[in-house]
Amino acid sequence: MINANDWKQEQEWLERVTEQLKLRIADMEPEVTGLRNQVTDIRRRFWEEVTVNTSTHEDFEETFYSIRQQEALLSERERSHRLRLRQWNNMKRLLPSPFFGRIDFEEDGTGFNESIYIGVSSFAAEDGMSFLVYDWRTPIASLYYDYSPGRVAYATPGGLLTGEMRLKRQYQIRDGQLRNVFDTSITIGDELLQQALGQGADTQMKSIVATIQKEQNAIIRDDKSRMLIVQGAAGSGKTSAAMQRAAYLLYRHRDRLAADQIVLFSPNPMFNSYVSTVLPELGEENIQQTTFQEYLAYWLEPDMRPESPFDQLEDVLTAAPTTENEARMQGIRYKASEAFLLALQDYAAWLCREGMRFCDIRFRDRVLITAQRMETQFYSYDSSVRLDNRVALLKDWLLKELKALESEECAATWVQDELDYLDNDQYDEAYRTLLKKVQREEVVFDFTREYVEEYGELRGREQGEENVFDFAGQEEELLRRMIVKESFRPLRQEVKRFKFVDLIGLYGQLFGEEADYRRMTGGTEVPEHWTEIGRQTRAKLERLELLYEDATPFLYMRELVEGVRRNTDVRHVFVDEGQDYSPFQYAFLKRLFPRARMTVLGDFGQAIFVQATSLHEEDSPLVRLYGHEETNLIRLVRSYRSTQEIVAFTKGMLPGGEEIVPFERYGGKPRLLKLGDGKERDERIFADLAVLQAEGFDSIAVITKTAAEAREAYDALTEQGGEALRLVTKETLTFEKGIAVIPAYLAKGVEFDAVLIYDASAQAYGRESERKLFYTACTRAMHQLRLYSLGEVTPYLRDLDSELYEMENRTGSL
Repeated sequence: MINANDWKQEQEWLERVTEQLKLRIADMEPEVTGLRNQVTDIRRRFWEEVTVNTSTHEDFEETFYSIRQQEALLSERERSHRLRLRQWNNMKRLLPSPFFGRIDFEEDGTGFNESIYIGVSSFAAEDGMSFLVYDWRTPIASLYYDYSPGRVAYATPGGLLTGEMRLKRQYQIRDGQLRNVFDTSITIGDELLQQALGQGADTQMKSIVATIQKEQNAIIRDDKSRMLIVQGAAGSGKTSAAMQRAAYLLYRHRDRLAADQIVLFSPNPMFNSYVSTVLPELGEENIQQTTFQEYLAYWLEPDMRPESPFDQLEDVLTAAPTTENEARMQGIRYKASEAFLLALQDYAAWLCREGMRFCDIRFRDRVLITAQRMETQFYSYDSSVRLDNRVALLKDWLLKELKALESEECAATWVQDELDYLDNDQYDEAYRTLLKKVQREEVVFDFTREYVEEYGELRGREQGEENVFDFAGQEEELLRRMIVKESFRPLRQEVKRFKFVDLIGLYGQLFGEEADYRRMTGGTEVPEHWTEIGRQTRAKLERLELLYEDATPFLYMRELVEGVRRNTDVRHVFVDEGQDYSPFQYAFLKRLFPRARMTVLGDFGQAIFVQATSLHEEDSPLVRLYGHEETNLIRLVRSYRSTQEIVAFTKGMLPGGEEIVPFERYGGKPRLLKLGDGKERDERIFADLAVLQAEGFDSIAVITKTAAEAREAYDALTEQGGEALRLVTKETLTFEKGIAVIPAYLAKGVEFDAVLIYDASAQAYGRESERKLFYTACTRAMHQLRLYSLGEVTPYLRDLDSELYEMENRTGSL
């Protein structure tokens, strides 16, 4: 704590800043309201202020400029309103807690010691010349996160500035009241973080910029790396740092970077809800958020139905040790690899020489253009032309062929049948078209349809029978063309969408005989059980479905054939739970967003998917993606989420877990309960839930291994009287307080006050491949962790020091 005199000075400064904020908020309110009303009024009266007249070229030009002028006025008012509203909201956001930190800095050569107060946004004095509060993202504010009092330096657009930090101070301000002030030296945020973590888990992640640690600040302010990899222990603040990094980038590059140019790939839809409030709390718009599965579904459906990663994981977790299941595992690993990516590229080169597959273009139960004819045309093009360019040439050729066939089809007998079913609107359209044709011959005023017909006949008699304008015949010919053109429209659309390429056949062709695969891919070696892998793949393709491990390769192959759908607008891509993405998927993301920088956050200790990618190795595929020179790897080893007792317990079951450093926040030891049967377990869990709620824990999770087990647990606990329980599935969109029953893989990235592991037995978690899933489930707990086992306990706990947890044995066995 500080002395009484310093406290008085800080209180006076707080009152001064608060008073200035209140005055400015009150002054700006009429301006903000007035601009909003102006925008609304201009929108409402937009067309009243515009004179629309297109009678002559001059009138049309005057109308055009009138619209542009009104549009410019509206745009200017909207910009002004957005700017003022943003400033107004930022000041209102500051009012409850105007600042959280302060540094006293003396720049070398100035002899002037300046007090820098730091908050969630900047606030300048009325003269606009001096700052009362500095935004936490400003260059000088980095000193607060990176240094202790003493010699310091920070980067500015004009170069490196050096000086002396005389003081580093932290504040706790709630509802405009100064609650606590203390000077700090080495680690910032400990006392504030203690209090923040001591509170219950909220329904959303919060932005605690006052407690950013030095390592997290390095992540946030990295502005040079093309690839930033963050390997962080569970609860180390990876996601929080990522969201604050997005806020920093939007602030740092606000003149050329918009929120919709940043994309976050999150692990599941519920996670999007969990982090949705962070950027708005920091005064920024939310960035684009999606899941990789949603992206795949967008481009593949409805033609193909891709399996979800969670369904894939369910199959892996529940699979018996059979040849079929072993083949599936090998197929997942292979299709996720860089080797398969290179094999597809070699396959594309082979298709330029032979093996392309096309679909017949059919019309009214007959073939108009055969696949064989397309193949002949395709291989008639210059062999040096790239695959996708040749397919584009073939597309243009097909459109020309369809146009010629369309003309021939007009004489078909089915067209005459269609004529009998035309409605008046279609006849009127043909009439208007012919009318324009007559008018081009001679100007005729006020004529009816009958007059036009009579006019044609009279003119024909004057000029000879060979020049008769046969209106009825012309009308029928026009109607025939209209009928055929409309009937051919779906064919043209399908050609433009490359539906003439047999993509399913092309992908399935890969999974035939091993020798054929090697021939098509330049000698690529295949994994064991190749025949079974091929059978499983083709069986799904026949049902117009894709295994999850096939979805990205199938889409990649489609782009090799049809051309790449690059997104050049996106400048930053964030991937959370990055260890769950395959090397193939990362290469695909790089290809999809060629101008973007990538930030990957994850924990290889939570790599629960078969296709997991190592984040922390120097030869990781992620490092190779952009090269060592453009890659920055940051490791976070301190865990802030869980109490010291929970961290000590969980890190002991993880190889390499000794590197994890717990934050000094204490609570009860994890409790392991051995119970006799499922009924006894359900009764005990139900009773423990009531106790935990009574102790004030608002966010509690009963975590199961699989979705099927989650459904069973939910039903069993509901029978006990747990009406307030909520079953979380892969379709759940929002994260809410209360008691959730949730599979371990859906709980990734989310924290709970208390976690109850529904089944910690060896029967549930017995395989070494499931160790990280169990670790993930346990590390969701902030304050309390309880584990329930029927019979023998999971082997992951056998080598743990028994002092790390409390044991309650209700079975009578050792």
